[in-house]
Amino acid sequence: MKLSGLQIFWLMFTFETGNIILLTIGPVMEDAKQDLWISYLIASFLGVFIVYIATKTALLHPKHSLVQFSRLLLGKWLGTLIVIAYLIQWFSVIGNILREFSDFTITILLPTPPPWALNQTMLFLLIYVTYVGGIEGIGRCSEVFGPIIIISVIMLVVLSIKDFDTQNIMPIFIDSGIPSIWKGTLIPLAFFGESVTMLMLVSFMNEPQKAIKSAVWGIAISAFTVCIVSLCVLLVLGPEISAKLRHPTFDVVSYISVMDFVQNIEIIAVLVWILSVFIKLSLYFFLACYGAAQLFNIKNWRKLIWIAAPLFFILAQLYPNSSYTFGYMKTFWVYYALPINMVGIPLLLLAIGSFRKKYAHAKH
Repeated sequence: MKLSGLQIFWLMFTFETGNIILLTIGPVMEDAKQDLWISYLIASFLGVFIVYIATKTALLHPKHSLVQFSRLLLGKWLGTLIVIAYLIQWFSVIGNILREFSDFTITILLPTPPPWALNQTMLFLLIYVTYVGGIEGIGRCSEVFGPIIIISVIMLVVLSIKDFDTQNIMPIFIDSGIPSIWKGTLIPLAFFGESVTMLMLVSFMNEPQKAIKSAVWGIAISAFTVCIVSLCVLLVLGPEISAKLRHPTFDVVSYISVMDFVQNIEIIAVLVWILSVFIKLSLYFFLACYGAAQLFNIKNWRKLIWIAAPLFFILAQLYPNSSYTFGYMKTFWVYYALPINMVGIPLLLLAIGSFRKKYAHAKH
């Protein structure tokens, strides 16, 4: 299983874009109001910094995954604790995203089927792509889906320009202030911080020297896309209405009407989100199975797919409703996963790895 630099670029872009656009704009608007674009800009710069640090850390041991090099750097027990922290993140988020996927699809597209039927269908697709293609298959899917997402977003932004009201962006900074803007920054930053998966992905690259450039550009283009879409939502709906909506981006798309001819193009927004969610779930599904197999020294990591899939299905059924998803995002993801898994551990591993490398060179 090998990934090219181009596949890393599209993986990072597709992995991040859809979920941030759909889930974060309403909560950020609630905190930062018309200054949400400032929050997204700050989150974008910090998100690029996180992926740079994570990739730089992984490049200290480019032939080893996070599970292997964390034990090399910190020893068996402390290294294992760090791996467990990431496994908790990966295992818990899959059930949550699955539940969000079924709730959104039932609300917008298919009101008849029960959630378990949609969760089961998505899980069958995840099992197929992960078992047959592994990380290489997921990378190839992202190469196909990524350009579709970019073209769809450009088309939707262009079609909504005629509904822009520039007064919605005013006044700048007066109604929110630094604390509110920073609070709004944390949610999209926690999503951009998921790019810390590069700690695992670099070990699959056939040319690791391209890892930083590919990953940074993937997150940068994703961040630029998200900033443009959030600005569109603000200019069309304004801060008050957007903050009260669960999926304001989708409402902006349903608002589009060109000469009473181009209408009802919500399906494009749904397509963008489903393609992005498929890549995100596939990547987390693979990392959870592969990482757990390495941790427990199981040679054939594919065997864990048959244990993990029923577990994720049960978790998706147990999550009470979509409000729980937002609570999970604003608490566990922002206050635990972001400072510990996305910032703290990569910086710690980078510092220790760099020190040991310099010490080894000095010794010789």
